[in-house]
Amino acid sequence: MSRPSFKRILLKLSGEVLMGDQPFGINPETVARMALEVKAAKDAGFELCLVIGGGNIFRGMAGAAKGMDRAQADYMGMLATVMNALAMQNALEQLGVDTRVQSAIQMDQVCEPVIRRRAERHIEKGRVVIFAAGVGSPYFTTDSGAALRAAEMKCDALFKGTSVDGVYDADPKLVPDAKRYDNVGFDTVLSDNLKVMDASAVALCRDNNIPIVVFSIREEGNLARVLAGEGTATIVTNQA
Repeated sequence: MSRPSFKRILLKLSGEVLMGDQPFGINPETVARMALEVKAAKDAGFELCLVIGGGNIFRGMAGAAKGMDRAQADYMGMLATVMNALAMQNALEQLGVDTRVQSAIQMDQVCEPVIRRRAERHIEKGRVVIFAAGVGSPYFTTDSGAALRAAEMKCDALFKGTSVDGVYDADPKLVPDAKRYDNVGFDTVLSDNLKVMDASAVALCRDNNIPIVVFSIREEGNLARVLAGEGTATIVTNQA
């Protein structure tokens, strides 16, 4: 099955990617490298919006596991995603890329609220839009936020940049002979619990026919290669 071409994409990055070699937090050099990847994609003619997780600073589910109230912990995680979005905005603007951050939790002094039509206008003007604070409600992950924004912005695909080069039937770091998929269906991902994204995000993409492309963002230049249909990735579709 040949990989389809896309024009407007939502790029989902895990917060852990921004740590680089650090045990936690934001590594400015890593953020700068990610920004170069985004700029290269934009320069190639793609329309881009981003969602970045907050696990490098605070993860709501981890806080809840240690006894915190889940809703309170999730709100803290949302604030972490705003910090990451601002860091990425700064790195992109240093490269000359016009960028806007829109947060699902209103904080007018640092970014815009999420307004769909305004975000569409930003993209039409060639700006990169970074959506922060997930969906603005607890009990939803940034994966769900990414799927929601991809649907709202009528994106052709959701690209998930991870630490592995695609979708496997087990963790390849723990299971050396884990099976890797080049193409896989949404229903297979859900029925086999393949851990691409959380189930609500996968179902939202399935119902709106938005392909999910899973690739390694840690490989330098890989985003541009995957966008060009050359890099290693797994594509999740309704047709697989």
